[in-house]
Amino acid sequence: MRYPKLAWRASVCALIGLAACGAPKQPDVTESRNDAAAPMVARAEEAPQTPAPVNIATAAAAPQPLSCAADIGATAAAERVKLCRNVSPATHPPCNAANSCALIEDEIARSCALFDGKGDPMPGCDPAPKSMAAAIAVVQRYYAAINARDYGTAWAQWGDDGPPNQTLQAFQAGFANTRSTRVTIGKVEPGDAGAGSIYQTVPVTVDSQLQNGTVQRFAGDYVVRRVNDVEGASPSQLRWHIGQATLKAVPAP
Repeated sequence: MRYPKLAWRASVCALIGLAACGAPKQPDVTESRNDAAAPMVARAEEAPQTPAPVNIATAAAAPQPLSCAADIGATAAAERVKLCRNVSPATHPPCNAANSCALIEDEIARSCALFDGKGDPMPGCDPAPKSMAAAIAVVQRYYAAINARDYGTAWAQWGDDGPPNQTLQAFQAGFANTRSTRVTIGKVEPGDAGAGSIYQTVPVTVDSQLQNGTVQRFAGDYVVRRVNDVEGASPSQLRWHIGQATLKAVPAP
């Protein structure tokens, strides 16, 4: 399988957590990860000028994630925690209001997918684990985790091994210059099947603010995928996860 050349820049690659942020253009960069289907590629294009290179060691010392209770209030957080504990089979699940809302919601989605099709649907498993809405929720959860500085949960939206060829430390470093992001989901069309997997394209517009106050906008697509009930597939492969991201800088409002 042939891969295109990738032109990385800090502001764009920060949106998908690339530690190359701030580095000059890199020739012939290919990033892929193999699992039950074809390799996956993450790429970013046509980014504007950006701040100085990121120091990975400094970036690794990120602040603690924003707790769900602080994010949405104690009452709303308690409701999510209750739902999480009702569906999670883990002995010590991450169903705690001190964790980010994204982590709690990820555990809910994981648990619902794990038991999907095994008896009656569990109360609270909405959207349905295999639905288009569940695929869209992965992208929304990805940006919610980034904004909560919960880079571990954001990294995991790419699957068990994170983004292609990217350690968690490097992924986290890619956001050192990012203050906040906001994602808007575009019109989503039904996905496609192929090579034992289901692929769902999720069009997005992302507004990003850097630490220096610069506001930028990007548009493009995330391709979210899951293995289509292939025998021997792991529970994580059967879940929706990000497989590819293509973003391009567009004029900011």
